[in-house]
Amino acid sequence: MSISLASNFFTLSSHIRTRSQKEKAQPTTAVTLMMAANGDIHYDRAKEVKQFDESKIGVKGLVDSGITTIPRIFIHPTETISDFKSSNPSGSHSIPVISLSGDRSSVVDQIRRASAEFGFFQIINHGISTDVLDRTVAAIRAFNEQPTEVKAQYYRRDIGTGVASRLTSTCITPRRRAGETRFRGVDGMMCEGLGLDAGRLKELTCLEGRIMASHYYPYCPEPELTMGLTSHTDPGVLTVVLQNQVGGLQVKHDGAWLDLNPVPGALVINVGDMLQVMSNDEYKSVEHRVAGNPCREARVSIAVFFNPGDRDSLFGPLPELISAEKPAVYKSFTFNEFMTRFFTKELDGKSLINFFKLSH
Repeated sequence: MSISLASNFFTLSSHIRTRSQKEKAQPTTAVTLMMAANGDIHYDRAKEVKQFDESKIGVKGLVDSGITTIPRIFIHPTETISDFKSSNPSGSHSIPVISLSGDRSSVVDQIRRASAEFGFFQIINHGISTDVLDRTVAAIRAFNEQPTEVKAQYYRRDIGTGVASRLTSTCITPRRRAGETRFRGVDGMMCEGLGLDAGRLKELTCLEGRIMASHYYPYCPEPELTMGLTSHTDPGVLTVVLQNQVGGLQVKHDGAWLDLNPVPGALVINVGDMLQVMSNDEYKSVEHRVAGNPCREARVSIAVFFNPGDRDSLFGPLPELISAEKPAVYKSFTFNEFMTRFFTKELDGKSLINFFKLSH
């Protein structure tokens, strides 16, 4: 399993274009980064992004410097800013919260309905102690709140770099094995909700490829102008997220953005693109995003992405879920092909899964 520890940001607002000439690196501080934030009509965005990267202070370094306005490289276009607020600020239409301690048939039905309607749900009474969850969040917070000079050696933007470690099977503790057993119960119930054998996803190696990524979203002085993470879907099979009590995660439902309000001790489960494909559109991988953080306390989240371990076999709608009444919606592909397509695009909603749709 690959683990990434360092991630603290507001998102850059658009694709970074490569400059025709390399700029000579100059020492950069939070102050110099902010000097051109407003009023300069000669705006070389690529240069300013490069300066920000070379400073290696990260977004938290900007916040720690006392900024009251955000650099323009983080400001989103005017036409998209109006869509930043959620449509359920009072929580009138909430993402399902499911207790795993209930009757199994009832839990399976709740998971099926949540996966089909929302693509997201939270689970409680999952058997993982609050102490373990709290210490996990605290460890991520502690890493990101180290001095800038300590973290600078790990600062990277390139995919596959930065603070990343690969854990082999020899590192798996009995406690982790117990946690995996509990999670397989969730994945098995998702299979049963489709009328499949509980071990169907495991049989297809769908839980073997795992990546853990931690995210640290510091206070944002102008959250109405930016996002913590732009709208996207997850490309894999399933994602499990642990978050602290600072909200910000939003899920798209029926064209509106819903806040996914943190529940103490809960884990967030969401359907990935691969599971939508394999379920032949019975389960939905939905767009989600993270809003800019208006709270003085940082938002912390840890996501574990479950992907097929077999990257070369063909995946597509499962034969059990194809019929004359419901033909295959997607063509078959390898997971390598799927991820190659994923890494050639920006985070932009449903374009990845739509690329593999069949035209009937």
